[in-house]
Amino acid sequence: MKVFWMILAGGCSVVAAFFVFRGDYDNAFIAAAAGALCWILNYRQQLRTRVRRREELMQGDEEIDEEDRS
Repeated sequence: MKVFWMILAGGCSVVAAFFVFRGDYDNAFIAAAAGALCWILNYRQQLRTRVRRREELMQGDEEIDEEDRS
């Protein structure tokens, strides 16, 4: 998913640059905003993955602690 969002963000950046070159600033803004949204969604996906890993590690640590208490 990371690659997908980064490709979309890059594509939107190219489209925004094209519109700026043509002087169509309204569409350039829309394309740039869409690119920023794709970048944010990529960052969100990375954070969700990190949180899941940490939760799995924390659950594993809790299971080990419970075994030590027994």
